[in-house]
Amino acid sequence: MNAALLVAAGKGTRMGAGIDKLWLEVAGRPVLAHTWQRFNDASSISEIILVVRDGMQSHFLDLAAKSHFQKPFRLVVGGAERQDSVCNGLAALSPQTEIVAIQDAARPCTTEDLIAATIKAARETGAAVAAQPVTDTLKESADGQTISRTVDRSKLWAVQTPQTFRVDVIRRALAAVRERGLVLTDDTAACELIGQPVRLVLSSSPNPKVTVPADLPLIATLLQSS
Repeated sequence: MNAALLVAAGKGTRMGAGIDKLWLEVAGRPVLAHTWQRFNDASSISEIILVVRDGMQSHFLDLAAKSHFQKPFRLVVGGAERQDSVCNGLAALSPQTEIVAIQDAARPCTTEDLIAATIKAARETGAAVAAQPVTDTLKESADGQTISRTVDRSKLWAVQTPQTFRVDVIRRALAAVRERGLVLTDDTAACELIGQPVRLVLSSSPNPKVTVPADLPLIATLLQSS
């Protein structure tokens, strides 16, 4: 059994004060609704866990009712850090779940093919992540004002979500993070900590995340054309 874990408990501070990016309307629906729809419709996913801020549960339930989502879902309250929210979500998985796809709820353009590809890779390797090779020229700056050097981009990849794992692997990796008192913003980094290989899965279609207001027009265009 495969599950999706949508991380929707963040504050999205880069959008500006008082703005919750998940509830901004794009292409006629909240950002969150598009993301949820992708996993609701994905044949490779059996259930959905949404990690939310406490006090927001009724909003998620209302959205589910209005959107007529059919796939089983559960709401779980998030933690202080992203890794704590993921741990809370993992604890809510059905016991028979073998693979979990962890998704930023603010990434609404993820395709069903990409979801399925990360699940296949995680089943084979233990961990997998949607990613694209870096194509921009990268510069390092020691002072934030002038260029120190050019960084070789030939081996660099930009990772996205879903980040997909065998459940036992990600639980073991996050336990190691807790034991060492670390704070990580990326689930695959926890796997690196325990020496768990992570398969790169090419994200061939645009899969952007809503981070700043300027992201919305592009995402609207992508959603309307999909």
